[in-house]
Amino acid sequence: MSADEIRGTTRGTAPVPLSVLDLVTVGAGRTATDALRTSVELSRFAEARGFHRYWVAEHHSMPGVASSSPAVILAHLAAHTDRIRLGSGGIMLPNHAPLVIAEQFGTLEAMAPGRIDLGLGRAPGTDGATAAALRRTDTLNEGADDFPQQLAELTRFLDDDFPDGHPYSRIHAIPGPVQGSSPGGVQSPHRPPIWLLGSSGFSARLAGLLGLPFAFAHHFSAQNTIPALDLYRQTFRPSAVLDEPYALIGVSALATDDEREARRQVRATALNMIRLRTGRPGLFPDPEEAESHEFGPMEEEFVASWSANIVHGTADEVRTGLDELHKRTGADELMLTSHAHRGELRLRSYELIADAYGLPAA
Repeated sequence: MSADEIRGTTRGTAPVPLSVLDLVTVGAGRTATDALRTSVELSRFAEARGFHRYWVAEHHSMPGVASSSPAVILAHLAAHTDRIRLGSGGIMLPNHAPLVIAEQFGTLEAMAPGRIDLGLGRAPGTDGATAAALRRTDTLNEGADDFPQQLAELTRFLDDDFPDGHPYSRIHAIPGPVQGSSPGGVQSPHRPPIWLLGSSGFSARLAGLLGLPFAFAHHFSAQNTIPALDLYRQTFRPSAVLDEPYALIGVSALATDDEREARRQVRATALNMIRLRTGRPGLFPDPEEAESHEFGPMEEEFVASWSANIVHGTADEVRTGLDELHKRTGADELMLTSHAHRGELRLRSYELIADAYGLPAA
């Protein structure tokens, strides 16, 4: 595969390529259908304005996040877009049999040739009990320590190259390369590039050793960003995929026409995270609910800490914040995720950021 499938093109005055991470946020008083319609609108807008890729992330048992089935959502988005790269940010591999993921993303590649990314993580994307239900095991941590082996198995299924004598040597992921080697076959040997995702050093090191592109979750693990990126670059070994490191970071960013509105939305985001982290996940609250909530001292401390890692404000303030973050981290790409109660505010945020950087007009 070509490194151009990984490296994006810088547009306008942005310091690096810009991309989108969509959690398919469901606000209070709105439905999953509303959220998915916003995702279609946003993916089409991102394509028109020159954002490089559009990823959705696997989450489970969270009422405010309707992205439990990334492959299904990506198929829907592929039908409504033409050029933008689409992918998972990510698939939580320990939740699935590698063969199933190879089949799903082989199907997506057949639907949107040359446009699909396969981002993989090793966390469950949910709480322990839900992870146990997904994996049908009582050992809640089962799978994470086996991630390198699962990754190797998935790669073999995608490339259809299990060695002779391997128990899976006669098993093929369809659609996949084996169709091209069958009598009369014309199947493309191309398959989606693999990215490793992480919020600590484990996947950073593994991505470096394997010479794979790396995506770091700065939006919820900001204190680990620079150490993880340094580790990735230090351990990187050139591969058939990349000759030098390529790392993107996920960034929570919200631009609004009114600075006060940005602060209101960010406070609602913090309340949402407080509920999630205390085992009370719900629909994304509106700012009025956050304003009426009585935050205790520890909650206020969390709000301050969480808000500090969200680049928010007017378009100019967000542009300045993103530029500073790029200089500090040296990230090769910024993947922006905007959290707001209403879909139209999320769309407006990306529009303001695109305008601030002079991205191509739709």
